[in-house]
Amino acid sequence: MDRRSWTWLLILGAIWGASYLFIEIGLRDMGPGVVAWLRVAFAAAVLVPVAAAQGAFAGARSRAGWLIAVGVIQVAGPFVLIAQGQEEITSSLAGILVAAAPLFTALLAFGLDSEERSHGLRLVGVFVGFAGVAVLLGLDVGGDGAALLGGLMVVLASLGYAIGGFIVKDKLTGIAPVGMSALVMTVSTVALVPLAIAGAPDSLPGAGPLAAVAALGVLGTGGAFVIFYWLMTTVGPARTFVVTFVAPAFAVVYGATLLDEPIDLETIAGLVLILSGCWLAAEGRLPGGRRPREAPEAPPGSPAPATSRAARPTRSGPAAS
Repeated sequence: MDRRSWTWLLILGAIWGASYLFIEIGLRDMGPGVVAWLRVAFAAAVLVPVAAAQGAFAGARSRAGWLIAVGVIQVAGPFVLIAQGQEEITSSLAGILVAAAPLFTALLAFGLDSEERSHGLRLVGVFVGFAGVAVLLGLDVGGDGAALLGGLMVVLASLGYAIGGFIVKDKLTGIAPVGMSALVMTVSTVALVPLAIAGAPDSLPGAGPLAAVAALGVLGTGGAFVIFYWLMTTVGPARTFVVTFVAPAFAVVYGATLLDEPIDLETIAGLVLILSGCWLAAEGRLPGGRRPREAPEAPPGSPAPATSRAARPTRSGPAAS
């Protein structure tokens, strides 16, 4: 990836790393279904008017079914699973466990998308990163059944992220990222209404949890998904999901400094593995090695070019993993 892509990926990692902090605060007064619903509802409320003003819904009607699938598989389902999991595990551990998404992407690519298959050092990087996740899952929650179940829910959410990534690349290319984000958040809002009603709190949540969920929706979901879908349609799912290696570092820092969550040797060791895997998975080379030349890309917010599968970047281009 070039410097611009790395910059946006790091910004996305910083935003998504904070999402687990916001979820943790929101869960103080609200159930997982309510937190997930408010998250997507706030995001939709911000994104839909912006997308409409920009005419960003062009080309979406003919692919409504795929947008619904992404809304359920990549957003509504994972958001509920993550919030449910965080009732049993810390925000920092949740952020770390989502790093399973690149592994699922790599595994699914062998049957779904030859362009996204990882080879050589990139494949090594995926497994090095996931080894860090496995170390943390085994050492931090292995002896606690409820915590282990919560951790597995978060890992299952990462599978939804991976599946959705292939749908976005193969079926939704050409829709402006802000329009895609707005529609996916709208679908998710509708899908989560029953859970929100069933889990509605008996009293009005406090100002702090409400503010946290609002920030989670507007910034951590609305703004972040515009960047996410731009990266998805320009550098491909495998490289975009490197963000799940970056976000854990931010999640751990936020959790330790703002929620007094502990940072122990196991956490540090896991993060070292994860960040090492991040480098290898994205670059396919050791530090100091020659970096392949890549074509410049447009900034987030601009429509992704509508290309046929044959014309999409190959393994030597931006979408190579």
